[in-house]
Amino acid sequence: RAQSVPSLRYAIHLSAPGMDVIGAGEPALPGVSIGHNGKIAFGFTVFSMDQEDLYVYETKPDDPSEYRSEGRWEPMQVERQLIPVKDGDPVEADLKFTRHGPVIYDDTQKNVALAVRAAWLEPGTAPYLGSVAYMRAEDWDGFLAAMNRWGAPGENQVYADTDGNIGWKPAGLVPRRPNWDGLLPVPGDGRYEWDGFLDADELPVEFNPPRGWIASANEMNLPEGYPHEEKKVGFEWYAPYRYERIAEVLRENPSFGLEDSVKLQTDYLSVPARRIVARLRRLRPANPRMEQVLEMLTGWDCVLSADSAPAALFEVWYGLHLRQALLKKAMEGIVEPGRLDEAVSRVTPDEDQAGDARMILETLEKLDTRPGHEEVDEVLSSTLKEAAERLEGLLGVDRADWEWGKLHEVHLVHPLSPLADRLTRGRLDVGPVPRGGSGDTVGNTAYHLENLRQTGGSSWRVVVDVGEWNDSLFINSPGQSGDPASPHYSDLFGPWARDEAVPLLYSRRNVEAVVERRIVLEPTV
Repeated sequence: RAQSVPSLRYAIHLSAPGMDVIGAGEPALPGVSIGHNGKIAFGFTVFSMDQEDLYVYETKPDDPSEYRSEGRWEPMQVERQLIPVKDGDPVEADLKFTRHGPVIYDDTQKNVALAVRAAWLEPGTAPYLGSVAYMRAEDWDGFLAAMNRWGAPGENQVYADTDGNIGWKPAGLVPRRPNWDGLLPVPGDGRYEWDGFLDADELPVEFNPPRGWIASANEMNLPEGYPHEEKKVGFEWYAPYRYERIAEVLRENPSFGLEDSVKLQTDYLSVPARRIVARLRRLRPANPRMEQVLEMLTGWDCVLSADSAPAALFEVWYGLHLRQALLKKAMEGIVEPGRLDEAVSRVTPDEDQAGDARMILETLEKLDTRPGHEEVDEVLSSTLKEAAERLEGLLGVDRADWEWGKLHEVHLVHPLSPLADRLTRGRLDVGPVPRGGSGDTVGNTAYHLENLRQTGGSSWRVVVDVGEWNDSLFINSPGQSGDPASPHYSDLFGPWARDEAVPLLYSRRNVEAVVERRIVLEPTV
């Protein structure tokens, strides 16, 4: 999620008759969605189900507020609103809706309108509302039953209980599309209509798998043989490398403890780096200078730690040089020479982290299958040389001064900061501090490509010791208070940035022993 101040989530403990749940939710959204209730523990990652469709309508030439559907003209619903404008008159706006949802675009010259139908606009699908049901569940059956009441967003729900059971279940409303796959816009004339939603029982499930663990990192995790093409659950998934690293660590260490879990949550080994560096070992340096650069990477453990010089070199090379050059090479002969740069820019983001690592790795490996390897060697060598020169300009010619964290920082800018004076901004904003990792590491620190500053990742981390609840650990960036004058506004930011964790105490006795302040709210008569 986007890194922000005030905090995206807050640690909260709700204790009342019939309820004793601790963990995190999001302000203004009901429920505790990540945590435990003293009987079961629960959490989630994104499950990329396709919950939206774009409908294209023919509108009536002499009345664009009507659209053709099922062979007749149907009026749009119009809601008129006044939008206040600072130092100006209010602006009147018409919000239009079709049978499918809100109109997001219309062109009265071409008699066309577009509207979005989304599962998360259905009644009862307020984000995370489903956690109100499962945060009170006492066992796997109760947890599964709650999944039928989870509407949005699509999530991989993971589960553990005091009897030693673990489970995984995707949750969310998946539209039934009987005659299309949902990947492209469709006419809104009645030929492409949802036929309800998949029942939760139709989504995959895993309970106590033989391997002894369950992991999820936003990757495509539909089981082999699952008929997702027919059911059209989703098609756009995150790269699998973070999951692969988690699986690798868990397989290597069958006895996994709390500190191991904290360490894994902030693991900075890059699987894409490991694969690309392996290819570098086939290069023959053209001169002593390139030999030193190659040795820096080929002798590296591929861990993107904040103080690592090879990490700085690799990420600058990978994000700012290699991907564009590889894609340009792959497009030669397909795209006109004069339009190569434009074509590359269309398939690579200008601002986000270096794009989907699958595209880079697959392009490199496909180019490597062509006869001879000289062209690929040249792309790798020339771009690596450019990256080394760029890094010298950024961090100096002395490679002892190169550190990834000097380039890759996190700086939390308050939404009101641009309106404040310099002194106030200093109180509102938090950071910057150096960070390790990237968007391809388990410790996700996805960054803005232009300035390498961290923009995404986890602000909340929790490790639950199921059964020994008081031993659980968490961290929440930057702190528990949204008030810049509070000592708890940013007191967790340092430990969070250093990949540490603090106790998540649960029992009344343990909590009372460390109370700093008590607030009692009493009704007035």
